[in-house]
Amino acid sequence: MTSGPHNPCRCCQAPAGRAAGMTRRSLLSGAAAASLFPVLPLGAGQAAPGRQAPIRQPLKVQAVLVYRLPKRVESRSWREWGAIQTAADAAEEKERIGRELAALASPKIEFLPLASVQTEQEAAAVARGPQDLTLIYAAGGNVKLHEILAPPDKWTIMFVRHRSGPVYLWYEIAHPRFLRKTVDEYGQPGMDSQDVVVDSQPDLEWRMGALAGLKNTLGKRIVAVGGASGWGAGGRRAAALAQEIWKLDIQTVSYPDLAGMIKRARQDDTLVKKARADAEAYLRQPGIRLETSRDFVVNAFLLTEVFHQILDQARTDTLTINQCMGTIMPMSETTACLPLSLLNDAGYMAFCESDFVVIPSGILLHYISGKPVFLNDPTYPHHGLVTLAHCTAPRKMDGDRYEPARILTHFESDYGAAPKVEMRKGAKVTNLDPDFNGRNWVGFEGEIAASPFLPICRSQIDVEIQGSCEKLARDMKGFHWMTSYGTHLKETAYALKKVGIQLTTV
Repeated sequence: MTSGPHNPCRCCQAPAGRAAGMTRRSLLSGAAAASLFPVLPLGAGQAAPGRQAPIRQPLKVQAVLVYRLPKRVESRSWREWGAIQTAADAAEEKERIGRELAALASPKIEFLPLASVQTEQEAAAVARGPQDLTLIYAAGGNVKLHEILAPPDKWTIMFVRHRSGPVYLWYEIAHPRFLRKTVDEYGQPGMDSQDVVVDSQPDLEWRMGALAGLKNTLGKRIVAVGGASGWGAGGRRAAALAQEIWKLDIQTVSYPDLAGMIKRARQDDTLVKKARADAEAYLRQPGIRLETSRDFVVNAFLLTEVFHQILDQARTDTLTINQCMGTIMPMSETTACLPLSLLNDAGYMAFCESDFVVIPSGILLHYISGKPVFLNDPTYPHHGLVTLAHCTAPRKMDGDRYEPARILTHFESDYGAAPKVEMRKGAKVTNLDPDFNGRNWVGFEGEIAASPFLPICRSQIDVEIQGSCEKLARDMKGFHWMTSYGTHLKETAYALKKVGIQLTTV
C-alpha cells in the first residue's frame, strides 16, 4: 500500500501518476450529475431509504430464429441442410427456444420477445433494436441475413443445434461461411470461434454472464477521492487508459472538500450518535475481535457515512481513495481501511490507492462473480504458493456470509482500524493481474491454503496456484492484483477479448 510520509513502505512506494491533459469533473464543485443507469440492488446490497443503492444493469438479449422455408423445384437441389423445413417446424422451434430462454432468465439477463427472420428487411429491423446482445438461432438462411444481424456495435452469439433439437444448417457452415467468409482467416468483425455455441445451455449462460459483467463495467461512474492515479512509473497513464478502454466516468472529490464533509459530519450530533451505535453493533457481531482503539472504529463508521454521502451525490456505487495512507488519516482520525471493507460488504465497490491499473479488473470481476472483490499486494510466487495481502478486504467474500475478522491498526502506520479477514481455508479463488498497458492480463485460479499473520498488510492469504508457478513468476505484470471467491477465468477471458485485452492463464 502507498505509505504515509512517516512510515515508508518500500515495496509499495511509488509515484501516483496522473494522465496528462485529462478532463475529470470535480464532483463537489457543482450540482450532482444525473444517474447514468437504473438503480437495482446487487445481491445483499440493500441501501437505506433515499440512499444510493448498488447498481446492476441487466444485459438486454434479443433472441432471433433465422430460417428459410424451401419450395420444391424438380430436377434441382431445392432445400438446404437442416430440420426446419415447414411453418409447423418453425412454430415448434420457437416454442422450444422460448422454454430454453425462460430457464436461462435471471436478474442479470433480460430477454426481449423472440424474433424471427427470413428476409433482409426483417434482419435489419431486428439489428436496430435496443439489445446489447443478439442471440442468433441459426437454423437456416443465407450468410447475408446473419451478417446484418451482427453489426460491430453490438455483441453477437450464434447458437446452432446438433442434438439438442432439430439440426441446423449453420451447424455445418458457421465456421467456413460466417466466421471465415470462405477463406482461412476470420472475417466477421468482433466474432471468433468462441462466439458460436453448439447445443449447450450452460455455454450460453456463462457467455451471457460475462457480457452482463462487461456491460456494467463499460462507462462505469467512479468517484476518485484525491484524484485518479496509477501505481508506479508504468501506471502514469492508467487513468487515461481506463477512460479509453473501459470508458470509465471518473469524478473527483478533492481532499479539501472531503475535509469539509468530515468536519460537518462531526458537528452533526445525529450522525455521531449513529456512528457510535453502528460501531457498537458491528463489534458485537459474532466473529469480530477488537484489537485497536474503539474511537478508531467509531470514526471509521462516521467516515463511512461521509463516503455514502459522496456516492449519493454522484449517484454511483463505486469509489476509490488516493493518498489513503497519509492525507486522509489526520482529517478523519482513522484510516479508510474499515470503511472500504464495510462498503464492499454492502454490495458497493470501494478501492484503496486509486490505482486505475487494477480498478477496472475489480469492477469487471465484481460484476462477473456477483461478489465483493479483494484488491491486494502480491508477493513472489514460489513452490506453488503466493501470498496476497492488503488492509481493506471485505468480510463477505462469498457474497453471502461474513468471515471472522480481527479489527487491528493499519500495519504500516500502526493507526486506525483495519480488518484482518480470516478468509476461508479451501475456498476457490480467481486472481487477476492487469498489465500497465491494458493489453495482456495474467490470471489464475487457486485455493486458499492459509490466512497467516505476518508483519505485513492485515488481511493476508496464502494461495495455492492451480497452474504453473514458474509461468506465473515469469509473466507477472503491473503490481496490484484483484481476487474473488469462485472460479471466473473463462468468463473474464471472454469479456476481455471484447475490449481487445488478452488474458494469459498460468
